[in-house]
Amino acid sequence: MIKQVQQDHGTVVDVSFPEIEKFDSLPEPRAEGATAFVSIMEGCSKYCTYCIVPYTRGEEVSRPLDDILLEVAQLAEQGVREINLLGQNVNSFVGATHDGGTCSFAELLRYVASIDGIDRLRYTTSNPIDFTDDIIDVYTDTPELVDFLHLPVQAGADRILNLMKRGHTAEQYKEIIASLKAVRPNLTVSSDFIVGFPNETDQDFEQTMDLIDYIGFDTSYSFIYSQRPGTPAADMPDDVTLETKKQRLAILQDRIHQYSQQIGRRMVGSVQRILVEGPSRKNIMELYGRTENNRIVNFEGDHRSIGGFVDVEITEVHSNSIRGKFIRGESEMNLRESIRPSDIVNKHEDTLGVSTFTPE
Repeated sequence: MIKQVQQDHGTVVDVSFPEIEKFDSLPEPRAEGATAFVSIMEGCSKYCTYCIVPYTRGEEVSRPLDDILLEVAQLAEQGVREINLLGQNVNSFVGATHDGGTCSFAELLRYVASIDGIDRLRYTTSNPIDFTDDIIDVYTDTPELVDFLHLPVQAGADRILNLMKRGHTAEQYKEIIASLKAVRPNLTVSSDFIVGFPNETDQDFEQTMDLIDYIGFDTSYSFIYSQRPGTPAADMPDDVTLETKKQRLAILQDRIHQYSQQIGRRMVGSVQRILVEGPSRKNIMELYGRTENNRIVNFEGDHRSIGGFVDVEITEVHSNSIRGKFIRGESEMNLRESIRPSDIVNKHEDTLGVSTFTPE
């Protein structure tokens, strides 16, 4: 564009979003710990009335399947154990394959989970209208996919969802979560909420609170509505006062905090599989890692466990921290999974000279 201006001495305007620009400048895959983020798509084609993303990021564009799998494989070779797939709307992913076909998001999840070394899989963020049955099916046969889901809903009143142009109802959202919990009873859910959207009434807000009570969200990203110039909602009368918005936000966040505490208390006494990420930030003699449901746990353990999985018993849950007790390391975990009860017998040689064993 600069060369064209220098040549023609005129104005040049380019508002396109060429697909080649989306992913051609990604850095070489480099592991910086046991977990890594991999971009699989960019942009959004949903055009929710409050959102600026489609105008700044463009339409949805997916990376080719082989590029994603190569990056994940390279990260796995560098010691990465957990992959978090990223995109403005990951479950709209439709990636090109080398044979001229396409790959769905559900298929991508299975492909990534099958790569040697990858033992835990997350993704963010997704949209309810693209949360198809084949994605739910992945939760039935892919243990690498964690028992945690971030699924933005924004509001619990259908009238507001319609004004937002979300494309789904509160009941449809409930059905998705119910289907997932039928196959993953321990699934915990986080979401996004916008409070005080134009024309939101007290009744609308109560319907959002009803949805929160129905789902029992673990965490949320919640905000008061603010106008984004250039979006359709910016032309709507912002008739909810700032004071009302702040009051509603405080009520919503307090309720979700209550559910988060309930979920935490239920974890006490349970043994959680932790991916150890490094020394604890408050005590370098301790370690910290994450549970499947994305809770950070601090515990005493061998620093050689960093980058691997350990079993930890949850002993204390506070407002902003969880403590645990080391139970076993990864080698012991693998042994317990690989040895069948029928294989465990006394270690001796019988009178026939047949050696039997008990695992150390």
